[in-house]
Amino acid sequence: MTTSLPLFDDPALAPLDLQVAQDMLRRARPAEPGHHDELRQPDGQLRPAWAAFAHQLGAPLDDLQRRQELIARQIREDGITYNVYNAEGGPSRPWSLEALPLIIGTDDWRALEQGVAQRARLLNAIVADTYGEQALLKGALLPSALVLGHPGYLRGMQGVQAPGGIHLHVLAFDLVRGPDGAWWVVSHRTQAPSGLGYVMQNRLIVSRLFPDAYRAMNVQHLASGYRRLVDTLTDLATPCAEGQAPRLALLTPGPYNETYFEQAYLARYLGLPLVEGGDLVVRDERLFLKTVQGLEPLHGLLRRLDDDYCDPLELRSDSHLGVPGLMQVVRAGHVVLANALGTGFLESPAIHGFLPALARRVLGEELSLPSLPTWWCGEASAWADIEPDLASQVIRPSYPYAGTPGFGSPRLRQSFDAVLGQSLTAAALKSWRDRISHDPAAYTVQGFVPYAQAPVWQAGGINPRGASLRVYALSDGQGGWQVLPGGMTRIATRDAGPVSMQLGGSSLDTWVLTDGPVDTFSMLPSQVRPDELAQRQRPVASRAGENLFWMGRYTERAEQQLGLVQNLMSLQTSEDDSDDAVLRALSELAQTCGLIPPGTPNLIQAPRVFERAVLEALADAQASQGAFSLAANLEALARTAQSLRERLSSAHGRLLRTLGSDFRQALAQDAPSGQLGLLQAHEALEHLAAQLAAVTGAQTDRMTRDVGWRLLTVGRLIERLVGYTTFLKAFWQHLALAHPQGVDQLLDLFDSAITFRARYQRRLERPAVLALLVADETNPRALACVLRRLRTELGKLPNRTAADDDLLALLPHQGVGIGLEELCDPVEGHARVLALCDRLLDAGWRLSDEVARQFFVHTEPNDSMVSA
Repeated sequence: MTTSLPLFDDPALAPLDLQVAQDMLRRARPAEPGHHDELRQPDGQLRPAWAAFAHQLGAPLDDLQRRQELIARQIREDGITYNVYNAEGGPSRPWSLEALPLIIGTDDWRALEQGVAQRARLLNAIVADTYGEQALLKGALLPSALVLGHPGYLRGMQGVQAPGGIHLHVLAFDLVRGPDGAWWVVSHRTQAPSGLGYVMQNRLIVSRLFPDAYRAMNVQHLASGYRRLVDTLTDLATPCAEGQAPRLALLTPGPYNETYFEQAYLARYLGLPLVEGGDLVVRDERLFLKTVQGLEPLHGLLRRLDDDYCDPLELRSDSHLGVPGLMQVVRAGHVVLANALGTGFLESPAIHGFLPALARRVLGEELSLPSLPTWWCGEASAWADIEPDLASQVIRPSYPYAGTPGFGSPRLRQSFDAVLGQSLTAAALKSWRDRISHDPAAYTVQGFVPYAQAPVWQAGGINPRGASLRVYALSDGQGGWQVLPGGMTRIATRDAGPVSMQLGGSSLDTWVLTDGPVDTFSMLPSQVRPDELAQRQRPVASRAGENLFWMGRYTERAEQQLGLVQNLMSLQTSEDDSDDAVLRALSELAQTCGLIPPGTPNLIQAPRVFERAVLEALADAQASQGAFSLAANLEALARTAQSLRERLSSAHGRLLRTLGSDFRQALAQDAPSGQLGLLQAHEALEHLAAQLAAVTGAQTDRMTRDVGWRLLTVGRLIERLVGYTTFLKAFWQHLALAHPQGVDQLLDLFDSAITFRARYQRRLERPAVLALLVADETNPRALACVLRRLRTELGKLPNRTAADDDLLALLPHQGVGIGLEELCDPVEGHARVLALCDRLLDAGWRLSDEVARQFFVHTEPNDSMVSA
């Protein structure tokens, strides 16, 4: 069918604009019957907003394919993920984002905005009454069985006054558009609504793809809403701070949560530290952040942790994600939680059936944005009314899924939340009726509305996909609400399938058009007073400090392992026979450094078995054979990077996360037939060496010199001290330096061969080796230089202990603690070098333990459960 648009008659339209609009109509499949079409009007023409979008595209329609590929690359490079684990605990998958946005017109949004703000006021009032006078329960406007019997109602919060009277600071509403174009509320999220980070990330990516359309169409910006959230929390937390500047943080369940990326992104965007439950501690009914500087008070938490997990003392005792004693801090009024604890009962779908009457009673208004028709089966009359029509409705659990028969499987839960499915057999339908009749209060029945279908570019065409819109309401702390002008649109994997990210769905940016000026607010503060600058220094949480410490150690360890593997390769290319002492030293180091499993025959006993063991361990990321070799070490490095997303640049984080996968892929390419030898692994090892050099450069020159960076540096230096001392001890103990090959091998392991040759030519005497590798404070690989740098960095760490516990006391006061002349003594020198190695190894391990004790563990004398 050929369709013309009135807009096409506009002489201002360029031929390309006309062609794009015509192509869009020709190559877009119409929505399925019974579904609202977001692209086309009922007469088949493009909707005005989409006609304007086509006019501003500035390229043929096929250019959308290039832009879609740019999105995929950007997501991959930024490491944007949605952690959906398979049954075996598999990895997360990349976030899915489509090129074409969902466009909402000005009038349409105005009605949505008013309806969402009204609902936010209503829900906050319901929570306040439930934990206050309970007039709504006493007046039977809300069933007591539904509210008080819901696990989301927390009796420990009864009578607790929320700061400013605000229980709900952030609300998320899931909306769908029905066949007639009207919007319906499907659900709302009141505990810890997710998605705000993805909303901003989607906007930044898509707006850059269509800059002309984004500007010309007057798309409303989002930043002011995020600033409103931080300002409101700051204002509400000010009384808790008692005259000090209030400190806020974002509480995350941790890196294994499905939306951890967006939590880290949101924390960085808002300028808040990202903390886990283990980072926090309660002292005297106050909340503190454990930092490397000591305990720092916290006065506000934007939480992404559901109520049940927040306090193992009063809620779920098996939770390792929360903070013991948090509820008591809340009751004492010493912290603001966004959202307040105890709001989970509002997430029951049964609540929707009572909202119209509640709006009239509480607000004196009619509910302007309707919910889906809802029947709580706990009311006998409601169940009797809807039971005959059950086949055409949606069945949902009134309470959380656990313990509700029929909702055990996540995939089943998603399918029932989307559509009951008239495809149910008579036997299945009877089974559902029996379940509901047995425990009616556990089930809620809702009407089904076919989701509107949004345009999605796919395989050279535009296909319709079922779409659900999540919008956010943000409290201003004064009883008003700002609705974020946009949101996260989720789409189904097929035309009319269920909308779920867990089931492989995708997302769209959401463009809200305005007929007024665009809000150009930026999250950058307009003015900063000099006296505020010190307060804006980001504290380094102990967990972050520990991860940085181990990032430094893993990086240094990987470099040392790489050097040792390359030295083993050099044995194969050497024209000379290898000395047995050198082979014994390298074999011992291979086992000590984790390149081979314990019990592997050495290079003298079975060189081929030894080589196979090195190669098998090289790519074993899980250390399944007991050898913690390169791939396993790189995997550990990637995990620390995952936990430090909010502190690392995109390039630095991406490099750390891909080191292991790139290395394993390169090894596979080097041996397509599966027969890999050390020589064949050369390219993979060289590529890894270049990547590790880039990591070292980023850590050295592209990180702020705060306490976290100093801990990273201390970690590297401790690992270098231990690793290089281990190298020296093995070669010295096995008398490997008596052979020129042993000297060359040790110099290579210390990465000092070029300096040695330039300084000493071919003088391979042991005094020269000791001078360069032990005593030279100008050689960054020499033990004396490592110790000097350690003393410097340790001296700049926060001093939190008494003088007798000083970290510096664990190290020699100067140099390596013994003179070069004494080490080179022809009689006692050999024993003195071994004794020095033992002292330095002991100092390195003790120093590592003491750094952990002082900066990563926060205990008080009364924390001990054993009396003195």
